[in-house]
Amino acid sequence: MSEGRDAELIRAIGDAFDARLLEVHSDPDHHRSVFTLAGEPGRVAASVLNGARAAIARIDMRRQEGVHPRVGAIDVAPIVYLDDAARGAACAEALVLADLLADELEVPAFLYGALAEGRTRAEIRRGGPAELARRIAAGELTPDFGPRRMHETAGAVLVAARPPLVAFNVELAPPATLEQAREVAALIREGGADGLAGVRAIGLRLEQGGIAQVSTNVEDHRRTTLADVVAAVRRHAPVAAAELVGLAPRAAFEGFPDDVPVPGFDPARHLIEAALAAASPSGA
Repeated sequence: MSEGRDAELIRAIGDAFDARLLEVHSDPDHHRSVFTLAGEPGRVAASVLNGARAAIARIDMRRQEGVHPRVGAIDVAPIVYLDDAARGAACAEALVLADLLADELEVPAFLYGALAEGRTRAEIRRGGPAELARRIAAGELTPDFGPRRMHETAGAVLVAARPPLVAFNVELAPPATLEQAREVAALIREGGADGLAGVRAIGLRLEQGGIAQVSTNVEDHRRTTLADVVAAVRRHAPVAAAELVGLAPRAAFEGFPDDVPVPGFDPARHLIEAALAAASPSGA
């Protein structure tokens, strides 16, 4: 969701989901909050719709700004599956969710990933909300569900079914600059000179902390661990700390270096397996 500063608003959206809320991660510089929900197939889409309805009633994209790319108040709503056996159900749930968001909230919904022949979020987000609105109006890009125009205040939403993606940020040691963060991101992302498989990366500057950050999405933690990401960044710049956004599979932290702090990280809360176990009715 495109809100990371108003704690009361974030709490109201979280309450509206009416589902098992495993984690909420908010960041004022990114001006985003990531809500991680757990639910049964056939029920998740309705829960996400409840939270999305609360979000678009409270977030106006015309007044929204933050360092992280975005195209809408809801912005991204993936249905995550943990094993291949659940893939079909997740794909069906994602299609239901996209249809619900578009039909009931009048927000254009775009599919990405496997449901859209591999189209990426970056392709849709390119240029931001204004450019997306222009591409829709020009017929260059058509929503998969909903109106052929951007919602006036809520923009658009991107929907997918996918395995766990690890959102992981690496803070460069001062006095690193935004330009250095961008250079490192270009080197370590897939396709870069020192590219890591399945890693998307951008360089950002967090004004509140005066920090240059390499913000990454690790799309397959089995091919590239978070330790691999840190090692790649360290080949080009000193690392001060790291940040996990949302949850991650336990295997993603295999071999993680002891000398890189991850403030706020709690294995009992932030590893998917532990969080799901704690949230289950039996507690196991």
